Amino acid sequence: MRLALALARRGVGNTGGNPSVGCVIIKDGRLIGRGRTGATGRPHAEVNALSDTRTRGGERATRGATAYVTLEPCAHFGRTPPCVNALIAAGIARVVVPIADPDERVSGRGFAVLRKAGIDVVTGVCAAEAAELLAGYLRCRRGGLPFLTLKLATTLDGKIATAGGESQWITGPEARARVHVMRAAHDAILVGSGTVLADNPSLDVRLAGIAGASPRRVIADRGLRTPVDTKALTATYIYGDGDAHPAKAAALREAGARVEMLATGASPVTLLEHLREQGLHRVFCEGGGGLAAGLLRHDCVDRVVWFTAGFALGSEGRAAVGALDLHDLSLAKRFRQVSVTPVGADIMSIWEKPDGER
Repeated sequence: MRLALALARRGVGNTGGNPSVGCVIIKDGRLIGRGRTGATGRPHAEVNALSDTRTRGGERATRGATAYVTLEPCAHFGRTPPCVNALIAAGIARVVVPIADPDERVSGRGFAVLRKAGIDVVTGVCAAEAAELLAGYLRCRRGGLPFLTLKLATTLDGKIATAGGESQWITGPEARARVHVMRAAHDAILVGSGTVLADNPSLDVRLAGIAGASPRRVIADRGLRTPVDTKALTATYIYGDGDAHPAKAAALREAGARVEMLATGASPVTLLEHLREQGLHRVFCEGGGGLAAGLLRHDCVDRVVWFTAGFALGSEGRAAVGALDLHDLSLAKRFRQVSVTPVGADIMSIWEKPDGER
């Protein structure tokens, strides 16, 4: 099962609205096939693993084998036939799965169909690991918001730029490379319009080997200040405030952006609900300070990844997090430290919501 989870991990952020699933097939104590969800979400992991098994061992190689799948196999007709049908037709004798799929079209039906066909179904193996891997998908399927990671890169005193706006680069090349790896494991990169105006970032993945894994780009831009010649514009979602800027919205759409106007004064929760509707389950926010503060104020942040460089900019520098309007220390949302890791000359610390709040 851990091998299947490792396969699934490789596809996180690159399977469209579908979850990234891994599947390995074992027979007589030997690995005879493996697969994971394809790019954009199809084919599904089970189909790829069965195909791999037949390629290696012939059409009857799957007879009597065990399939380890990281999520309940689908039991409905969508763009492809149900995976339970493929497993049954292949003669699989046993299916081991950590958790059920909360999708109402599946949600226990996959297990029921397999058992009715005489297949032995085992559940609960590595359930916690699978739930962690699929946290965004599971939450969205249950009506919650996408799993949001807030990434900050600051000086020792929590600044992201000088008073004049200079910010490239606070952290070193090793930290920036690590961020590209993290981007590739998410469905969307979210930034505020201030970051776009200050840095004109590409918001893509530019590491050899994973350059094709760039997630959807999303800009929170109440006033539609994003210039039409911004690098990160084509196929980008821009969320504005109200319908007060029709000319700006039209120009941005003409330049290739998808512009969505939210209700005036809408909170970040509304924006994240829109992303969920687009099948975006894991969101990687890279600031700036106002957006970070809004997400924290509305309790939208599940994980904080904080890169710290070894120098200070002083009180005149620009803060990583804007005003939170906290007048009582007890109102501050506290995160649980997960790890602290040197990355080149910088430090990466990871913090998560306490158990039970995620």
